[in-house]
Amino acid sequence: MTDQLDPAVAARLKRTSDGLVPAVAQQHDTGEVLMLGWMDDTALARTLSTGRATYWSRSRGEYWVKGDTSGHVQHVVEVRLDCDGDTLLVKVDQVGAACHTGEHTCFDADLLPLTGAADRG
Repeated sequence: MTDQLDPAVAARLKRTSDGLVPAVAQQHDTGEVLMLGWMDDTALARTLSTGRATYWSRSRGEYWVKGDTSGHVQHVVEVRLDCDGDTLLVKVDQVGAACHTGEHTCFDADLLPLTGAADRG
């Protein structure tokens, strides 16, 4: 495992003031959006070198490898950087639930109503 991010990749990242980049986890074969996590350079370097999704927990102030405690592992298939360099797309093979609530995805719970939807032709 390496904690050093390739300098060419690091130069392309646009980080928040906390040094973080949002990382959207997506099921590689279905396209289902699973969760949003945060990565800094070290978390991204670990993700790329181990093939296991590693995130920075803003609430706990520590790194966590998805599945180390829950068994719900994210095996990384590929990582993409968006055109602006400010968001990562982490395509994974999710084992078990991606959400800490036990749901497969973090985006199942609350469908928000569109207002004025009839006006959108």
